[in-house]
Amino acid sequence: QVQVVESGGGLVQPGGSLRLSCAASGRFFSIRAMDWYRQAPGKERELVAGITSGGRTNYAGSVKDRFTISRDNAKNTVSLQMGSLKPEDTAVYYCHIQTSGALGGLRDYWGRGTQVTVSS
Repeated sequence: QVQVVESGGGLVQPGGSLRLSCAASGRFFSIRAMDWYRQAPGKERELVAGITSGGRTNYAGSVKDRFTISRDNAKNTVSLQMGSLKPEDTAVYYCHIQTSGALGGLRDYWGRGTQVTVSS
């Protein structure tokens, strides 16, 4: 059982910056990957950025070079530094955690989401 809690959302002006954080707690063997998804009104949830335990990252094309994902394996946290924010970045952002067991079994957990609004 794993609990996932996001923080850091809010209202930001276009061109501004915001940092989202996510913490995982509970009982698990290890965290294989930590990801940020977002869902705007009327749209499907989409992957924004992800990072593996080894530090490999991937980004959606729309945020590449503007957002940076990072993780602290010792603290079981992941952050998303967002810069040059645009109105189209407005969405609920969700933290996704994929844990692995000792033999490689995978489980997925989601946070409740945090609202990011980019508007003047």
